[in-house]
Amino acid sequence: MQDDLPKTAANHVALSPVSFLPRAAHVWGKRIAIIHGARRITYAAFFERSRRLASALRKAGIAPGDVVAALLPNIPEMLEAHNGVPMAHAVLCPINTRLDAATVRFILSHSGAKILLLDREFAALVNTALEGLANPPRIIIIDDPEGPGGTAIEATPYEDFIAGGDAAFPVTPPTDEWAAISLSYTSGTTGDPKGVVAHHRGAYLNACGNALSFGLNAQSVYLWTLPMFHCNGWTYTWAVTLQGGTHVCLRRVEPARIFALIAEHGVTHLCAAPVVLTMLIHAPEDQRRRFAHGVGIATGGAAPPSPVIAAMETLGFDVTHLYGLTECYGPSLLCAWQPGLDDLPLPEKAAFMARQGVALPTLEEATVIDPESGARVPADGATIGEISIRGNTVMKGYLRNPKANATVFVDGWFRTGDLGVLHPDGYIEVKDRAKDIVISGGENISSLEVEEALYRHPDVMEAAVVAHPDEKWGEVPHAFITLKPGTAENRDGIVAFCRANLSGFKVPRHITFGPLPKTATGKIQKFELRARVRGG
Repeated sequence: MQDDLPKTAANHVALSPVSFLPRAAHVWGKRIAIIHGARRITYAAFFERSRRLASALRKAGIAPGDVVAALLPNIPEMLEAHNGVPMAHAVLCPINTRLDAATVRFILSHSGAKILLLDREFAALVNTALEGLANPPRIIIIDDPEGPGGTAIEATPYEDFIAGGDAAFPVTPPTDEWAAISLSYTSGTTGDPKGVVAHHRGAYLNACGNALSFGLNAQSVYLWTLPMFHCNGWTYTWAVTLQGGTHVCLRRVEPARIFALIAEHGVTHLCAAPVVLTMLIHAPEDQRRRFAHGVGIATGGAAPPSPVIAAMETLGFDVTHLYGLTECYGPSLLCAWQPGLDDLPLPEKAAFMARQGVALPTLEEATVIDPESGARVPADGATIGEISIRGNTVMKGYLRNPKANATVFVDGWFRTGDLGVLHPDGYIEVKDRAKDIVISGGENISSLEVEEALYRHPDVMEAAVVAHPDEKWGEVPHAFITLKPGTAENRDGIVAFCRANLSGFKVPRHITFGPLPKTATGKIQKFELRARVRGG
């Protein structure tokens, strides 16, 4: 068939999450979109405030493609940023609130951010981060009534800023859906953070995939236990709005507060790192609340062990296991439930849940590939290869990092760096994390970055860092150190030195002194160190 039919404005529109909020405001304008403390924001007000933000950014000189950074906890303004910034066709750069000043300075410099949306709690951190920065961004400050306050900083109040914006600002998707929508920094496998560039099409599709897979609808009430700065909240910042659900904001993850909000607002869904599951299970009895309805909780990282699954079910939670990376907008695989699984004994049920699963509906394909030959491994549940994915929900690439891009984009696949097996039923199971990464409480920690800090200690001759299993955090850094001759073991001194040079969550929780195992060519054998910490 000869097909010379053209694309027109009637039959082709670029895919972008900026389309979600206008529809939600039209369909559910009077419905509560956001709950935060005593605040209640309807979808109509949410849309208006986001449009004002977009307009104010344009008036402040932000052009399409410019970067707007946000150092914010889970507050309404962060949701407004996820809509208003892309409505202005700018690029949102959410910054991890747990980072140290030096890393924040690097991100602001590398991203070229022109404006920084800042919560007052982190003003002191940013004051330090701005020292020596050649082109500092303009600061827009948010004073959240639910927050602890903070130090003074030269800034424009957020409410004053958006008051100057136009409530009728025209909202349109970008001309090109391949245009960047966000820039998220991840430690990856090197000490310097890498900037992951996401596009409008991918964000739209991943949000749709999450809404479908997690069963979101207009009656959903979503609790923000997952940081919105992490992969744009796994794109649930847009997915909940797509379905007209209610966002319940939470500045800090505190078990008592989580139980109270679930009971008070009828929360139906939340996402969290495995550490949050552990916190809920071990919360004091007087902090727990009982609720009649079921609550879905999606978790990534290490598979929940059977005692955790059982304990969560006892508390009234249904656990869904996910797998993903910042480079693929958060979740890309899920352990899709099969008929009859609920009738299995708990150990068999937990064994199935240990699998990372199958591709989300909006990911084109996921498989396991032999890293040397590039061929798919047999689906025998035993042959180990590298988990690889492809599709529209894979990043554009790393910002200004062609070497890293060439490493991960190979033969039409995105190579994740994680090792796994392919089961006969097509389900993927991770067997080992990328060797240089420690995933602690949902945060990536580069072992190379920690090793670099250790090597700067005057007593350290050699150092290697691997992941140590931890009941609370999933994994924590374990440092193996060979001291210089004539120096004495001083664990407290090493820890204090690391605290002065690293973010707190990157400081080794375990330290072992002694010689390091090496190959004949002198390369440290990290696989042996990993076996040691696991008792192998």
